[in-house]
Amino acid sequence: MAEKQEIWTIRRVLEWTRGYLAEKGVENARLETEWLLAAALGLDRVGLYVNFDKPLTDEELAGCRTMVSRRARREPLQYILGTQEFMGLEFRVTPAVLIPRHDTEVLVEEAVRRAPSARTILDVGTGSGCIAVALAKALPEAVVTGADTSSAALAIAGENAELNCVRITLVEGSLFTPFTGRTFDLIVSNPPYIRSEDIATLQPEVRDFEPAAALDGGADGFGFYRSIVPAAPRHLTGGGWLMVEVGVGQAGDVASLFAESGFLEVFTARDRGGVERVVGGCLP
Repeated sequence: MAEKQEIWTIRRVLEWTRGYLAEKGVENARLETEWLLAAALGLDRVGLYVNFDKPLTDEELAGCRTMVSRRARREPLQYILGTQEFMGLEFRVTPAVLIPRHDTEVLVEEAVRRAPSARTILDVGTGSGCIAVALAKALPEAVVTGADTSSAALAIAGENAELNCVRITLVEGSLFTPFTGRTFDLIVSNPPYIRSEDIATLQPEVRDFEPAAALDGGADGFGFYRSIVPAAPRHLTGGGWLMVEVGVGQAGDVASLFAESGFLEVFTARDRGGVERVVGGCLP
């Protein structure tokens, strides 16, 4: 790919890159190759195949090399492309924020289904703002607030609200600290829930690139739930809902914490992969 005298067509670059990324351990190497080259060349994936035999210029090859080398180092595709889709919406992502996962969509879906009349909503640990923005889209009458300890994350969340044409209020601070005396009809959160000792076992894309503060849930993974769940009733209106995302195998213990904290109608909901991904409950 580095020899200038050779003719590198889109077809040849696709084939070379697919093999190279596969050797580097990238899953779905063919599909990711198409996304990378389409972005580098300003085409869609159909455009790649329409122009299969088009030779690339030195400038185009350099752009492809830059993107491919980043992915070969296992930098997440979403950070390279700069965007990620969530709930049918496009979100800007950088290493300042956790990449939105489709597993999290069930949290938004349950919130909309169980609290459709919520008028005040708080997203604790908003990150990219994907949950807050999606709720603002789905419940346009609601006033949505996103809180995070990271000013860099809040800047991205603000961009994503603007990108998706919604208004959300963004507040810097930890958990409920900025909201003394304030209550909400609905509180949602996707907190860090991975055990500290398990961080080292994660895929390089997650372990080496995504923000550790958004992943590390403490020694047993339940640290943030012990802070959020018992404190939430002081910040909920009567009949208000708290809903949180949980990790694999955590739903039962978190549901017990909800019950111990006075919540009623405690439920769990599964994501599309069958994992119990959400726990929620409402105040009397």
